[in-house]
Amino acid sequence: MVEIYVSTDVEVDGPIPGPHSMLSFGSAAFLADKTLLSTFSANLDQLPNACGHPDTMAWWDKHPKAWESCRRDRQDPARAMTAYVGWLDSLPGKPVFVGYPAAFDFMFIYWYLIRFVGRSPFSFSAVDIKTMAMVVLNLEYRVCTKRNMPERWFDDAPHTHVALDDAIEQGKLFCNILAETGR
Repeated sequence: MVEIYVSTDVEVDGPIPGPHSMLSFGSAAFLADKTLLSTFSANLDQLPNACGHPDTMAWWDKHPKAWESCRRDRQDPARAMTAYVGWLDSLPGKPVFVGYPAAFDFMFIYWYLIRFVGRSPFSFSAVDIKTMAMVVLNLEYRVCTKRNMPERWFDDAPHTHVALDDAIEQGKLFCNILAETGR
């Protein structure tokens, strides 16, 4: 079965799920050749008894357009995550989570999937774009930021801090790095 690379970005109000909420998430399903198959996004209601972390909320204060975007048309997390699993299950292959940084984005997505649906179509694993760059560029991990990656890896895609826009941007980045590896 072909792998479908599901580039995912989350917008949150704190550093960990539970005490803090995932406000919005977007996923873009790509084939390895950078064909965009489908997208999914949802803005979520905040978790009961959760609150925004002061540092994160200070960041949001500097990005009011992104904040406004992720607070429109909010959905109940259980409803949104159930629809998300349905979308993942409908993809024509095995979904592979892709993130930048994967550890952060996957932590929220996985927590919400288990909490509200009881399963993760991704299992327990995720591909980290920054780690891929580290290997391909033969650089130390902390040096492998987007500003230090080759321009040829970037398509003309906006980074807006709107989850779906950023998921598409990083999905294209992932596919470009993957192509450079000969896969």
